[in-house]
Order: sequence, then C-alpha cells, then structure tokens
Amino acid sequence: MMTNCNLCPRFCGADRSGGKTGYCRRTDEIYIARAALHFWEEPCISGGEGSGTVFFSGCNLRCIYCQNAKIAIGDVGKKITPNELSEVFLDLQSQGANNINLVTPTHYALQIAQGLKLAKSMGLTLPVVYNTGGYELPETLKMLEGLVDIYMPDFKYWTEKTSNRYSNAPDYPQRAKSAIAEMYRQCPKGEYDSRGIMKKGLIVRHMLIPEHVYEAKRIMSYLFETYGNSIVYSIMSQYTPMAEFENFPELNRRVRKKEYDSLVNFCMELGIENAYIQDGESAKESFIPEFIAPA
Repeated sequence: MMTNCNLCPRFCGADRSGGKTGYCRRTDEIYIARAALHFWEEPCISGGEGSGTVFFSGCNLRCIYCQNAKIAIGDVGKKITPNELSEVFLDLQSQGANNINLVTPTHYALQIAQGLKLAKSMGLTLPVVYNTGGYELPETLKMLEGLVDIYMPDFKYWTEKTSNRYSNAPDYPQRAKSAIAEMYRQCPKGEYDSRGIMKKGLIVRHMLIPEHVYEAKRIMSYLFETYGNSIVYSIMSQYTPMAEFENFPELNRRVRKKEYDSLVNFCMELGIENAYIQDGESAKESFIPEFIAPA
C-alpha cells in the first residue's frame, strides 16, 4: 500500500516506501510534531489528567485555514520508528494520560497499527483515540478495528463547492459520510469510566467557519437523522484566522456570536442532547501547542 499509496481518498499513488512524498507531503518515515499531555480536548477526552496526544506531521487535507498549519505542511517534526512510537505511547501512559490521542494519523495508519500492536503487547491499556479531519477510506479504517476505541472525526463541509474551495477535496462530504458510518459500525455505543472519561465511542466535531451556518445546520441535521443521540457532537466556535486571506475574505474574521448561537439553537431544536459547546471566550484562547522544530 505504501509503494502505490492508497490509504486515503486522494489515491495519489506515491511510492512512499521508495522515498517519494504523497499529497500528505510525507514518505513512509514517521514524523511526529509533538507528544505530550493535552488539556484542551473535549472534557470526556482530556479530563483533569490530560489526553496523551501525538501530533503527526503532514496531512491529507491541508485546509487553507488550518489551525495547525505548521505540522499540516510537514515543516516540523522528529523522525521515529514504529518501535519508538510504541515507546511514546507507553511513556504517555506512565504520565497518567487518559488515552492515546492520535492527531492527523491517516497517512501513517499502517505504522500506527504496528506501533499500537507492539505497545499493547508491552502493557498499553489506555483507550486509543483516532483524531482525524474526516477524509478517510472505510478500507483503511477497517485495518484499525480492535486497535482504536474512540473515533473523533471532523465533519467539515456539506457541499462539494465548499470542500473544494477550502480543502481541494470536492468529494469530502461523501467521504466523511462513509467514514463516519464505518467508525460507528466499529464503535456504536459510548462507554465511560466512573470519572466520565470516554472509554469507547464516537465523537463528531464541527468547527463553524464564518459565513457557513447553513452548511453547518445541514451537517447537524444529517448526523442527527442518521445517528440520533447515540453519538457525541462537538460544536466548536474556536475558528481563528491564521493569516490574511487575500482570496478568501470571508475567512478574515472570527465566527460571530449570532452565527454560533444560531447553530447551537438549531441543534437544540433538532433534539441533540449529547453535545459539547464552547463559550464565547474559546475563540480568544490559543489551543495551538508548541511543536518540535524542523527536522
């Protein structure tokens, strides 16, 4: 699969094992940008102890407004082997993490599976979170069945026009739908420990972007009609312009309160109960951690 890479819907066919980079801008060598306890995920993921996050360098989406652009374009990171990755997982467990949180993992799915199997054989017992932009193939996700306990995808766009404009991925809406269906098949029921920390389940995120309340409502309607309150929804207001967008002027501001309130009220009217929302201060805070310097 890595000599003619088809791990994600890009189907770029790069010979990543031969040293070529795919659309993700990564070869088959694992690069991680950060591995540490992270306290700014949803409460059922971070809790008080923190989530053991591993940020992988590169990305198969590279949205123009990416909040973690430095790692999405692959400019930061440290090279490690699958064996060293398993040691990272075990070290995070020893620090008291609530889980192992794999951030932007798609293009390393094979190596991650290898690292997880080894770590589990060496005593890893924490739930594993697959934290993704939602641009996935069910076939790749099936390779992770039994290794991942919690799926946490984004559902970013409803229309092909918007997904093409911001992520160069016109097929994103359909890909996200099929990916979430597979995630739900694997993890259909939320399970929690006595502290309220999720042990198994599916959390679908949507970060509202300016001028796109209509699409957000369509996404939430679809999800609720399909999954009801059997999944957890995360409705995010933290969008922050990371640069001046000359060709995308609508993105040069934060989400307005009335936009976000309109979406939240709509979700409540739908009957959504299992949801996290953010207060107005969220967009003023930095959720972007420090990353490792360029390799």
